[in-house]
Amino acid sequence: MNSGVAALASGLRTAALLAAGRPAGIAGIEPGLAGARRSFLAAFLSFPLFVLLRLLDWSEGGLPPHPGHVAVLDGLGFVVGWAGFALITRPLVGAIGRAPLWPRYLAVWNWCNFAQYVLLAFGAMPEILGAPAIVQQTAALVTFGWAIWLEWYGTRLALAIGGVPAALFTLLDLAIGIALAGLTDLFA
Repeated sequence: MNSGVAALASGLRTAALLAAGRPAGIAGIEPGLAGARRSFLAAFLSFPLFVLLRLLDWSEGGLPPHPGHVAVLDGLGFVVGWAGFALITRPLVGAIGRAPLWPRYLAVWNWCNFAQYVLLAFGAMPEILGAPAIVQQTAALVTFGWAIWLEWYGTRLALAIGGVPAALFTLLDLAIGIALAGLTDLFA
C-alpha cells in the first residue's frame, strides 16, 4: 500500500476512533513530521464539507451581494485558519514542555478537524431534509458540542495534558475561527 493511501486510512481510523471516544485512535498516527505533513490530507477532505456548510448558511440567510467574492474570502479563511492554527501551536506546545509531541498533536488535530466537519455535516441533515426547527436546532447543538469535545479530547490525548490546558488550545482554535469569520464578513 502506498504511503498516501496508508496515511489516509490511518487518519480516517484515527478520526473515527477519537470521535467515538476511544483513546486507541492516536495509536495509528504516523510518527514525526512526515506523519504531521501527511495528515493535512484531512484539510483536503474537509474542504468540500466546509463548502457544503457554507452553502447551507447561504440557503438559510440568502446569498450575499457578491457571492463569488465571499466564496473566495471563505476559502482563504479556511486555508489561513487551518494553516495558521498549526503554525501558532508549535511554539505554544513547546512553551508547555511538550515540543516532541507537536507532530503527533498536529496529526491528531488535523484528523479531528475532519471528524468535526463530518459531525457538523450530519448535524445539518435535518435542515437539508426540512425537519422541524426544534429537530434542526437540537441536531446542530449536539453535533457542535460533540465537535468541540472531540478537539478537546484529541488535544488532551495527543499532548498528554490536563483538561484545562486542552480547553485553552480548543478555545484558541475557536477564537481564530470566529475572528476569521468576522474578517470575512467585514470584507464581504
